[in-house]
Amino acid sequence: MDKGKTFYITTPIYYVNARPHIGHAYTTIVCDAIARRKRLLGYDTFFLTGTDEHGQKIERSATAAGTTPQKFADSVASEFRALFERMGITYNDFIRTTEPRHKQGAQELWKRLQEKGFIYKGTYTGQYCVSDEAYIDGAKPGDPCPDCGRITETVSEENYYFKLSAFADKLLKHYQQHPDFIRPETRRNEVIAFVKSGLRDLSVSRSTFKWGIPVPGDPKHVMYVWLDALSNYCTAAGFGSKEQDEQEKFKRYWPADVHMIGKEIIRFHAVYWPAFLMAADLPLPKAVIAHGWLLFEESKMSKSRGNIVRAESVIEVMGNDALRYFLLREVPFGQDGSFSFDAVVQRYNSDLANDLGNLSSRTLTMINRYFGGSIPYPSPLVAKKGADDAIRDQAQATIAEFNQLFDEYQFNRALECAWTLVASVNKYLVEQEPWIVAEKEGEENKARLATILYTAAEALRIVTALTSPVLPESAEKIWQQLGLGDITKFNLSDLKWGQLPLGGKLGKVEPVFPRADKSTIERMQQMEQERGRSSAPQPAAVAQTSTSATSAPAGEGARPGQPATQAAHGPTDAAPAPKPAPAAPNGKISIDDFLKVEMRVGQVKHAEKVKGADKLLRLEVDIGSEVRQVVAGIALAYEPEKLIGRKVVIVANLAPRKLRGLESNGMIVAASAGAEDRPVLASFLEDVPVGAKLK
Repeated sequence: MDKGKTFYITTPIYYVNARPHIGHAYTTIVCDAIARRKRLLGYDTFFLTGTDEHGQKIERSATAAGTTPQKFADSVASEFRALFERMGITYNDFIRTTEPRHKQGAQELWKRLQEKGFIYKGTYTGQYCVSDEAYIDGAKPGDPCPDCGRITETVSEENYYFKLSAFADKLLKHYQQHPDFIRPETRRNEVIAFVKSGLRDLSVSRSTFKWGIPVPGDPKHVMYVWLDALSNYCTAAGFGSKEQDEQEKFKRYWPADVHMIGKEIIRFHAVYWPAFLMAADLPLPKAVIAHGWLLFEESKMSKSRGNIVRAESVIEVMGNDALRYFLLREVPFGQDGSFSFDAVVQRYNSDLANDLGNLSSRTLTMINRYFGGSIPYPSPLVAKKGADDAIRDQAQATIAEFNQLFDEYQFNRALECAWTLVASVNKYLVEQEPWIVAEKEGEENKARLATILYTAAEALRIVTALTSPVLPESAEKIWQQLGLGDITKFNLSDLKWGQLPLGGKLGKVEPVFPRADKSTIERMQQMEQERGRSSAPQPAAVAQTSTSATSAPAGEGARPGQPATQAAHGPTDAAPAPKPAPAAPNGKISIDDFLKVEMRVGQVKHAEKVKGADKLLRLEVDIGSEVRQVVAGIALAYEPEKLIGRKVVIVANLAPRKLRGLESNGMIVAASAGAEDRPVLASFLEDVPVGAKLK
């Protein structure tokens, strides 16, 4: 197989600051569908996914969880791998940035950049976003990060710099010469505008923490997490290895054909990454393709809103293909898309159960009933040219149109095209009434019945072959029921009308898409609620509130390296208030009782009034390892906008509780002042780091 028949596609590597959610599933499903189709077309396909495991945020999260960064990363990475296995994702490699092979390759890339004079040592003083692992040019102390909104930290440290400023003209030239390098067009225009506004040299090392890949020759520095993370696309393909087979693999697959990413990390992949590769004299990937966000019932998913959705809640109730089909059919690729359990069930019942499922079931059942389970021979002598030929012509046109749309990543339109054929065949069966023809005597009627059912079965075969990368489990079942064996052995490039083997025996005919009943939505919602209650391994303990101040799980923020979608736990019912421990005879508690209370320093990132509640504010509080939602009864004493950036004390290990429909996971500590018991927030005279424990 020549180089032209290889295909290399990557997901972003997912940051291990939180468990995987449906946003990760979306990106990975898209890549899996593309990879499956390329294999069916005869391409030697290499599909990469994995986890991004370094950086200050992971180091802090591990400390807050009372474990090591490596153990913390191991735990979350194993959840990603387990989910992808459950989803049937056909990746060829799962790279982890803590693996020795990655470290070796990333350090080799650094050496090349340094040897070619593109890395130099300097000093950085400015603002840094720990959540996004990004330096914020032009920001002042106290300014929020423009990407995630969290308050930046002031850092001053010795750094190594990459001469990014030297690549502006080269990047712009590349964008001009390769208009498909960045897709869709909106992202391309965004990147071009960013580069034209001027590029400044980029800090590519840190010396204030240790959880990262050591800089070659200067181990007090670790590589900037984005230089480390981006290099995974090369290291997984064999770059930097001393093994001959790995070197050959790199020659075979690099450059990557597609980097599939979320739109919020386009700058890292379309500016920094190609600049690093240009500096190292390595070929650039052929395309960086950015998709949009998933919105849950029209709101961006975030833990602070309590609307994170995990893929397992759909998969375990409705199956893998229901989720795959919904995401690729419902969401116009590149744009933001809306997700809801209601919409999944509606799309499933309409398109899969009613349309494709009905076509498969009744066509194959009638072949069993009237022809003993053998594919009937169509007869041109009894053909109704206007009807039979119309299905044949539409099927052939569908093959061409579907292939073009899928290759352009217009998955929803490709599937719409396929379902137009499904609708036409179902209409054809209704109009031709094979069940009526079967009741009539004579060879001519028998031949007409054979032609109708052959036409329907052949159209079913074509739809099944085209959609198998999207519906791998269901397509395999239909393919076997058609008596065609292993669908993964079929060469999709040969697909055309008239290939259904005449006289071939059907397999066992069974329903493929059982209709989802009214309880389906409730079961998925219940699973989300249960997962919300049992959720870990968010770094710190899941915290809660009292009647004066509470919190619900809050979002990690859109850390580059994750898909655009943020996800959150579903709402949970209020937990019963814990019974107070018996008081000691003198009214005092023991030190053991006191140590059970976990208090942390938090910083308010967002504050707003709760609708319909005069005394309540909804706060999003960063406690270092995560952001918590807290509903606090302080609205009469504090204006929401004046709380932004303020450091507070939060009790972090109370049981979850709901106030006004908002789940709360923590309690803000406040004193009561004056006759009216006005709340006064506990605060600090000296600077205390976010996430610090109170003892």
